[in-house]
Amino acid sequence: MNKLIVIVGASGVGKTTLMNALCKRYDFAAAYEQHEERPFQAPFKQDKKYALANQLDYLIFRAEQERALRASGKPALMDGGFDLDFYGFTRLFHARGWLSGAEFDLCRRFHTMTRSLLPPPELVVALSADAQTLRERLASRNRINIASSDDAALLEGFIREWLASLPEENILRLDVSHESAEYPVSVPVILDKIE
Repeated sequence: MNKLIVIVGASGVGKTTLMNALCKRYDFAAAYEQHEERPFQAPFKQDKKYALANQLDYLIFRAEQERALRASGKPALMDGGFDLDFYGFTRLFHARGWLSGAEFDLCRRFHTMTRSLLPPPELVVALSADAQTLRERLASRNRINIASSDDAALLEGFIREWLASLPEENILRLDVSHESAEYPVSVPVILDKIE
């Protein structure tokens, strides 16, 4: 089975930009979040009653992506991913009151069952950046942002809790506050780690 690498972090930290930089340097099978293509993302931005539909759609979609990546025959790279969508965003939406306890539990059950059928990623690249950098990057994005810069600290806390449950050797932590779009510091570090 091929290796799966996921890039995780708060909204605006630069996951997609780092994926693009890595794909220019190495032949990865890649899977992106696809915000614009997800059917409940825009309705959820307008009306929080779509939170459950949005989260279940994302969890199913990301599990489908993982399964396809594992079958690709190439090292696989994922922007965000199945676990980030549950441990980060689903928990954030529950904390914000957008998912009820029963809705959160439904997502938890789906995540637990599905993860038992799919092997976890071999490497989690955990990105962080200072608050000012996150605000600037979120403001410059031309796409739907459900989580805002106000959510960054809470989201990062949930991500830290999840990462604490993983073997440390499966995590590569990178502060990308001062990286440019080509990620000249981080890309070589990641490629060295996976080769």
